[in-house]
Amino acid sequence: MSSLPNCPKCNSEYTYEDGSLLICPECGHEWSLEAASVEEERVIKDANGNVLSDGDTVTVIKDLKVKGSSSTLKQGTKVKNIRLVDGDHNIDCKIDGFGAMSLKSEFVKKI
Repeated sequence: MSSLPNCPKCNSEYTYEDGSLLICPECGHEWSLEAASVEEERVIKDANGNVLSDGDTVTVIKDLKVKGSSSTLKQGTKVKNIRLVDGDHNIDCKIDGFGAMSLKSEFVKKI
């Protein structure tokens, strides 16, 4: 089988190489092989510089205001089973008493 990566846009396995580009015939997305390897090396670190991964447990290091609510997320709040995502807020999680929430990794530390 082919050792080429799946399409990052539609996850199609039918990618092919055209010079230095990889192309998906299903959605038409084009990307370079170097860009594909950079995406896999995404490293998200907490406030202390520890590398975070999916499923980690972290604590909040400062009081955070919650948008759309009058309450705040207190320092020391434990957040279990985090999920890392791309974007400005790179942690998705569920917090007891607050529900689903997105956090920035700079405001948490790994336990």
